[in-house]
Amino acid sequence: MIWLAVALSVLAAAPFLREATRQPMGPAARRDAPGAMTALSRGRTHYRWHGPARGPVVVCVHGLTTPSFVWGGLIGGLTDLGCRVLTYDLYGRGYSDRPGGVQDEAFFVGQLEELLADRRVGGDITLIGYSMGGAIATCFAARHPGRVRRLLLLAPAGMGMEDTGMIRFIRATPLIGDWLMLAFFPRRHRRGVQSEQGTASAVPDIVALQLRELKWRGFVPAVLASLRGILSRALEGEHRALQAAGVPVLAIWGRQDVVIPLSASDRLTDWNSDARHAVIEGAGHGLTYTHSGEILEIWRDHLRVG
Repeated sequence: MIWLAVALSVLAAAPFLREATRQPMGPAARRDAPGAMTALSRGRTHYRWHGPARGPVVVCVHGLTTPSFVWGGLIGGLTDLGCRVLTYDLYGRGYSDRPGGVQDEAFFVGQLEELLADRRVGGDITLIGYSMGGAIATCFAARHPGRVRRLLLLAPAGMGMEDTGMIRFIRATPLIGDWLMLAFFPRRHRRGVQSEQGTASAVPDIVALQLRELKWRGFVPAVLASLRGILSRALEGEHRALQAAGVPVLAIWGRQDVVIPLSASDRLTDWNSDARHAVIEGAGHGLTYTHSGEILEIWRDHLRVG
């Protein structure tokens, strides 16, 4: 019985011990970080400027598990349009710090507000949000409609999520849900990322870059904190507020996206009938790096019509 109790204790502790032994994000890990770091109220944030010094500012907000490297296929096209592009890593991802707590809209919008103030970005900006970044960009724009010239949403979250039983349980259950997330998410995430091996990508080594996130302490807890936070509700009020404020919204969807399916566009249309939509045939959820050229073409057409 004693050995059984010991074995069960080891099993219970194993996911937490594994997380504790992952590499910390700190100065040594940031030696190869491009761009720069700045200290905000919740931790250090990694950011990078691209393009002309005096162009109109475009701010790109990445998704749940893909840091700012995900924009590599789009930056060149945006800067060719004369834009000054700001990319950054959300807390818990990339080279940014991993603060604890729930990662709700106030958490992420606060990071963006502080980063813009820190970098002295005033006036109006164009916001581009991918996946969870679409939810963050939507919340920022709804809070500051006078600051947002246009909103481009790429396979955006915020329309409500169809949870499986396991994810629903993990969201709702402290401690046991944490154990399940630490125990099973890394393998599931690794399998999903590796399924894209061999897929054409505008971002070199996109699979290796995504898998590298699993080596850092705090990444998996950050994903869970976002599932329990900003991804836990639908953003109907925010989208209705954007329509009322007259903020132009363009949403681009992947026809084969199984993470945020095309059917989510119907809900966005219900909430904001002024929002415009485009669908990329053959694109899944990784459309930012698998179909960068198509996204840029749609965006250029949108600007010409606008």
